[in-house]
Amino acid sequence: MKQYRDDSKNFLANSRVLFDILKQTCEQYIFACDLQTKECMLSPNLFADFALPKNLFFDLDKHWQTLLHPDDRGGYRQDIQRIFSGKSDEHDMEYRVKNRQGEYIWVRCHGRAIRNLSGQAIFFAGMIAKLAQKSKVDALTGLLNKYQFEQMVKLSLEAYRATGQGGALMVLGLDNFKIINETYNRFFGDVVLQEIAQRLEKILPPELLLYKLDGDEFGIVYPGAGEAEIEELFQSAQRCTMLPQEIDRKMYFCTLSAGTVFFPQGGKDYLVLHKHAEAALDMAKKQGKNKNYLFSKDQYNRWVRSISMRDDLKRSVENGCEGFELFFQPQVMAASRTLCGAEALLRWRNYKGKMVAPMEFIHLLEETKLIIPVGKWVFERAVAICKKWQALLPDFHVSINVSYEQLKDSTFKEFVPQCLSRYGIRPESITLELTESCIVADWSFVNRTFDFFRQQGLIIAMDDFGTGYSSLSYLKNLSTDIVKIDREFVRKILFNAFDKKLVKYTVQLCHSVGMKVCIEGVETREEYQLLHEECEADMIQGYLFGHPESEADFVQKFIIDKENLRVEV
Repeated sequence: MKQYRDDSKNFLANSRVLFDILKQTCEQYIFACDLQTKECMLSPNLFADFALPKNLFFDLDKHWQTLLHPDDRGGYRQDIQRIFSGKSDEHDMEYRVKNRQGEYIWVRCHGRAIRNLSGQAIFFAGMIAKLAQKSKVDALTGLLNKYQFEQMVKLSLEAYRATGQGGALMVLGLDNFKIINETYNRFFGDVVLQEIAQRLEKILPPELLLYKLDGDEFGIVYPGAGEAEIEELFQSAQRCTMLPQEIDRKMYFCTLSAGTVFFPQGGKDYLVLHKHAEAALDMAKKQGKNKNYLFSKDQYNRWVRSISMRDDLKRSVENGCEGFELFFQPQVMAASRTLCGAEALLRWRNYKGKMVAPMEFIHLLEETKLIIPVGKWVFERAVAICKKWQALLPDFHVSINVSYEQLKDSTFKEFVPQCLSRYGIRPESITLELTESCIVADWSFVNRTFDFFRQQGLIIAMDDFGTGYSSLSYLKNLSTDIVKIDREFVRKILFNAFDKKLVKYTVQLCHSVGMKVCIEGVETREEYQLLHEECEADMIQGYLFGHPESEADFVQKFIIDKENLRVEV
């Protein structure tokens, strides 16, 4: 330990020239403090980047501590106390400090004390470096950042070329993290990110590192890993995030999704691998979240196609729903086998003129909220056609599918009665079908909306009954007029006693509370007979009576030539 005479208290004055030179040439923050008088010299960039008093010449430590992250103040004080107690001359630590934008950033402070002949610390000087400037550490979590992630991937690829050993790249993303920010605030969201980062670090094998990527994403590079190792790793990540957590008496719950790509199978350079891992993560979230999706080229090509399809759908909507068309599938009374109405089904041709399967574009309309304008187009078009066909069949009705997104749109409630009035059609001619799998557990909202439309005179139907995970709950809580039982229960009804009893008892239950039942997917005479005679269904819809047809073909086949619907039994 080097010691100086007591007159070394003039160090600050004697060092001023050297300090002035350093502050003009050094990119880091520098400081020098007389620990006896508490007088200090600071480089101008400290004032520019941190909320220090404009004319701070005394007691830097007092003001600096107020800017430190609350979790780091204790460790900082302990380290500074080691200098004053004579246990150390050097201060070298990393911590978070608030900048002028109110953000906590990670810095490394490296300083050294000078003592007098009595061993008392009389002078302290050093520098502070923003770790993010070195492109190594994420300012929020303290994890290695995306640039270090890139370097690790490149090193792993070099190792593969040298040894032939591949591995895996995993990108993890928090599910519904936006809800946490909106429920509380972004500062709380940052705390959640830090908490999850710490928990994920703890479950990693010792040889692996966790990297902080953009937004709410983290990255892991796992050399030598196969599917078994990746599955075990993701299950560990799931376990550490599966339970609700509490921070400052605020509860939050946030699961993880992941996308994994193996190298070299999924790519042999960083940009390709990262792109494929992000695509796999996107697929994991689209398939229900809280899962790990393994990249495959076939799925990736479909993913790329969906991205392109979104743009095409947007262009179609902007051009007045160009390319969209309604097809109609007949619905018949089970007892008489006579036409009573039809379900309007949306079809779409892309700009190459190719018909796209509904399962490919419907969910994209919902994800992009384009279902709101398209849904209005469908409703108005179906109402106009129904009015026209009623000139031939006065009691004809049309069923129209609506999504939960449409119900949440307040303008839809205004649009529906205006549209009915504009075409002069009886409201009871229109049935609104809401898919069971789209209904959320907000029973009061859904029922209020249903009641509104019912008061307008419309009929309400629950579509695809039986495909959801809580069918009886929906039946109990949702007030509907018609229940449509999905084809899944019809497919094996002739050979499966359980399915037959399930359909029969569901029909009886619906009838007991005043609901009618329509069975979908009926394809054979035997199915029809069983559903009509034993199960006592009210209405039938399926290929036995007719496939979905264009407007012109439907009129020709099922309205003008009604005999097409007669099925001899």
